[in-house]
Amino acid sequence: LQNTRIAIMTVTLFPVRLFLAAFMMLLAWPFAFIAAVGRSETAVEPQCLWRRLVDILLRTIMRVMWFAGGFHWMTVKGRQALPSEAPILTLAPHSSYFDAIPVTMTMSSIVMKAESKDIPLWGTLIKYIRPVFVSRSDQDSRRKTVEEIKRRAHSGGEWPQIMIFPEGTCTNRSCLITFKPGAFIPAVPVQPVVIRYPNEMDTITWTWQGPGAFKILWLTLCQLHNEFEIEYLPIYSPSEEEKENPALFAHNVRRLMAEALKVPVTDYSFEDCQLAMVEGQLPLPVDTCLLEFAKLVRRLGLKPRNMDKILHDYGNKAAALQGKKQNLEAFAKYVELPTSDMLRDMFALFDENGIMDVREFVIALSVVCQPAKTLETIKLAFEMFGAQEDGAITENELACILKTALGVGDLKVTGLFRAINTQGKGKITYEQFRVFAEHHPDYAEEFLFSENVGFWSSNKVSSTPVANGFCSDFSPIEQDPSQKKLN
Repeated sequence: LQNTRIAIMTVTLFPVRLFLAAFMMLLAWPFAFIAAVGRSETAVEPQCLWRRLVDILLRTIMRVMWFAGGFHWMTVKGRQALPSEAPILTLAPHSSYFDAIPVTMTMSSIVMKAESKDIPLWGTLIKYIRPVFVSRSDQDSRRKTVEEIKRRAHSGGEWPQIMIFPEGTCTNRSCLITFKPGAFIPAVPVQPVVIRYPNEMDTITWTWQGPGAFKILWLTLCQLHNEFEIEYLPIYSPSEEEKENPALFAHNVRRLMAEALKVPVTDYSFEDCQLAMVEGQLPLPVDTCLLEFAKLVRRLGLKPRNMDKILHDYGNKAAALQGKKQNLEAFAKYVELPTSDMLRDMFALFDENGIMDVREFVIALSVVCQPAKTLETIKLAFEMFGAQEDGAITENELACILKTALGVGDLKVTGLFRAINTQGKGKITYEQFRVFAEHHPDYAEEFLFSENVGFWSSNKVSSTPVANGFCSDFSPIEQDPSQKKLN
């Protein structure tokens, strides 16, 4: 019945709605262009009468566009705070480009890629709402973006409110993932805002593992009516502790929003999902402990921008220890962090009777920080484990390296080691491993999968897109770190 309905709508309602929506976008462009002419990007001018009229006109045009798309009426709960009361609006869950509806309803500023302003037509409409642009080409862009958000947030309501989706990516609305701290660093009151699409058929959700953008648009415009709800929750003013700790601030706001949505929370982030699903020569197995490790890396702040240098320094210090195991206090000194519960949890992942090999920590950190750069991680491991005279490693050392890189407790590598060790010397060098990997790009599947049956079977990504999937093997349920070991 659904297929028949969609087929009929595709040749009747869909083209009409698509034309009307495109026409409304074109109609809005000249007004947005005129209103943006001569306006400073760094200073805010008083909203004069004609610009107020343009603002009302653009909101009306955008509302007609959404109406043409099937959003005939929208349910609004609560009251939107004034910019002077809450300079930042935090929205969740973020699940679709249809989440632009609240932006057009409020004309709030948003955080966007700098490249967006150069897109014909769309770029002009974007510039009208005075977004905070993030430049990918500028290595210092993240700091500048945070500074700009702070500057606007502390303007006393002169600037428009900034609307931020703190999840940082689209999910399927089944839970709230870890909030990024950008919206909470300014330490000002925020207004949590939750959005819902209570439709019988979900054509809205657009995740990176689900249907494509055009398919979502097509299916949505083929629905007779699309529901949308937005609820403004009470303003959340941070405590002194939360002002000093943006992560705590973000955590508490997320908890309130999850309660309003009646969904669970998970401490996993989009970066964790990328780690689990990365396509490389060493795909992670189902029962990997690296996801737990990645959470602790984030919480401890062990993932700075200059990761290459940090890994190089860690690797040199680890190599100098020549395999000498470290206790918790020595490990804390090694990473230059105070002993804490989180550091103890991380130590427990590598713990062998109260001591650990920091070389394994460096390997795990390299995988988490650069999951697609398998050979770089292996090279770093060879530098730490290799013999001083020739840099070669034994079969047991290769097993230790790959166990840690995959986050598993046991791994058989005999077949792989013998295939590389064609000369029968009992040791292999990094150069031998590299050449072998270049000639056998599927070495993990060919040698490791066959010897370790069941490790990867349910983690292989199907070539068929998973509709509305956030991460096929993720669960919001927290796991006890003590139940898994990297060794």
